[in-house]
Amino acid sequence: MSNEERITMAHGAGGELMDKLLSESILKNFKMDEVGAVGLSDLDDGASLTVGDYEVVVSTDGHTVKPIFFPGGDIGRLSACGTLNDVSVMGAQPLALTSSIIIEEGFLISDLEQILVSMNKSCAEVGASLIAGDTKVMEVGALDRIVITTTGLGITKKENLVRDTGLRAGDKIIISGSVGDHGISLMSFREGFGFDTTLESDVAAVWPMVEAALSAGTVHAMKDPTRGGFAAALNEFARKSGVGILIREEDVPLRDEVISASEMLGIDPFIVANEGKVVFGVNARDAEEILEGIRSTPVGKDARICGEVIEEYQGQVILETSIGGKKIMEMPVGDPVPRVC
Repeated sequence: MSNEERITMAHGAGGELMDKLLSESILKNFKMDEVGAVGLSDLDDGASLTVGDYEVVVSTDGHTVKPIFFPGGDIGRLSACGTLNDVSVMGAQPLALTSSIIIEEGFLISDLEQILVSMNKSCAEVGASLIAGDTKVMEVGALDRIVITTTGLGITKKENLVRDTGLRAGDKIIISGSVGDHGISLMSFREGFGFDTTLESDVAAVWPMVEAALSAGTVHAMKDPTRGGFAAALNEFARKSGVGILIREEDVPLRDEVISASEMLGIDPFIVANEGKVVFGVNARDAEEILEGIRSTPVGKDARICGEVIEEYQGQVILETSIGGKKIMEMPVGDPVPRVC
C-alpha cells in the first residue's frame, strides 16, 4: 500500500483534522481572494457577496447522516435546516435553497417523498423556497442509500452581517439550549439504548431565534455548533477573534439523558454535533435583553448566559468546572460520533 496520506472519517468531523485538510489540501488549490477569503481564518460557515447596500450570503453543505430517519427528524429536515442555519448565523434572512440528491438504486419512492416533505416544511418555517435542484441515481452498492447536498441563500444589510471574528473582550456568551442532543440521540438510537424520556435530535431552523436576538441588541458573533460541537464553535470564535473565552460548566444546559448516554459511551457532550442550537457572542450591556428575546422563541426557550470573553488566554477557551477548577477546552480532533450530519 502507498505511504501517501489518505482521507479518514475524522477528516470530515469538524475538528483539527478537518481544519488541516481545508488549509493544506483544499484552499491552496483555489484562488479565493476575489471574494475576500484567503485562508482558513477568514472563513465563516458561508460566504458573503456585496450587492449594493446588501450582502448576499451563500452556504453549501453535504449530508450523509446514518440512519436517514432518526428520532426527531430525517435527512431531509437536516439538509434544509443545516444549510439555512449556516446562512442565519451570519445575520442573513434565508430566502432560498437548492438541492442535489444522489439516490441508490432500489430506494423506496415513499421514503424519498417523506424526505422531500421534510425539506419543504423546514424551508417554510423560515419563509424560504426550494428554487433549483438535481437528482442522480447510482447502482446498488455504490452509495449508502442517499446523499443530499444543499445550498442556501440569504440576504442582509451590509452593516448587519455577523462574522466569527467579531468577539470583543467583555462580551457575554449565550448558548441557546442543551448541547449534545443531536449526536448523542443518533448514537443512542444506533446502539439501541433506551431512556425513560425519548432522546431526540434537536434539528430545527434557527432563523426566528436569530432574528429575535438581532432585534434585541448587538450581536458580535454567532455560530451553530454542528460538527465538533460546542467546543469546536468556541475555539473557532477564540482563534478567529484573537480573544480568550471563559465558560462556566454549570451554566451550560445538558439533558439528563445526554449525560447518561455520554457516560455510557465515554463521549464528551461538548464535542458532539448539535443541529438546532446557536452560540452567541453579544455586547454585555444588551445580554439580558438578547437572552429574553432568544427565550421568547420555541427553539431558544432554554437559553442561558454561560460565559464571557476575556483578554487573557487569547485564542483559547477556558472551562471553569463545576467543582471550581479551570482547564483548557481543547479544539476537538473531530466529532466522536460519525455520520450525524
